[in-house]
Amino acid sequence: MESKESSLGTPSAAASNADDLGLTQFQGFWIPSRSVPTSSIIAFQKNFQALDDDIIVVSKPKSGTTWLKALVFSIVNRHHYTFSNTPLNSTNPHLLVPYLVIHLYKKNPNPDLSTISSPRLFSTHLPYPMLADSIKSSNCRIVYIIRNPFDIIVSLWHFLRFMDDRSVEDYFEMFCRGEEGYGPFWDHALGYWNMSLEKPSNVLFLRYEELKEDPVAQTKRLAAFLGFPFSIEEEKTGMVNQIVDFCSFNNLKDLEVNKTGKNPGSIIPNNKLFFRSGKVGDYVNHLSPTAVEHLSNILEEKLSGSGLTFK
Repeated sequence: MESKESSLGTPSAAASNADDLGLTQFQGFWIPSRSVPTSSIIAFQKNFQALDDDIIVVSKPKSGTTWLKALVFSIVNRHHYTFSNTPLNSTNPHLLVPYLVIHLYKKNPNPDLSTISSPRLFSTHLPYPMLADSIKSSNCRIVYIIRNPFDIIVSLWHFLRFMDDRSVEDYFEMFCRGEEGYGPFWDHALGYWNMSLEKPSNVLFLRYEELKEDPVAQTKRLAAFLGFPFSIEEEKTGMVNQIVDFCSFNNLKDLEVNKTGKNPGSIIPNNKLFFRSGKVGDYVNHLSPTAVEHLSNILEEKLSGSGLTFK
């Protein structure tokens, strides 16, 4: 399927699309306010108190979030569980590394997080400027995973088809306007890119494509950043490869909890929607060369001078 040549659309069309998808402009970004009320964001910003050993997984939706959560959980807890009794066998990664706003602060404006064992694992899709000040001033670790934006568009289109009948061209045009959940994409990416350069010991910038290309090397890099490096003995006995294999797309996809389960309270009808294909470069089957060139030009302009580029 090829896209039609993209246009930027009219302001009235943009507002209509945003309203239909429940997007609200808030603190400079588009927020999916149906699932993430702005009141929950404010409560999180006001009340969350970060600890220095907290670990926070951050992403734009459809950038490899589920995979990264499984990897982080497995790395941090590898001395507590075997692969046969890890909670990942019966619990979706999104429940083991809960979203700060979507899960915790949506249910309670000031949840009790004191019973969570250290290091606490959290996640969010929020851009860096919207994080609680306590996170920015602490020594907690943020892992940001980024994916080629062309693949994000196609993956998001597939993912939301259960609730929305827009075409991939519609999603493409909205993305080009910066009008998508937690977007604009370039502002979201630049926030964490710049912080990874300024505070590399606190913010790790991880590329989805590099994780796919060399998962062992990137998993070792991730573990070292988190403060849980693999020992020489662990590397010799194959621990890194075992974690990579267990957290692989195919293994997670085949677990019963991810084939037939559903996360309580989630608007996502079933967990299997989190596992479609995970392929790199699938966008060439859905977006025309003209469309790709159009977005490439936008990205070149928006990211100019930052050092952040996409293949």
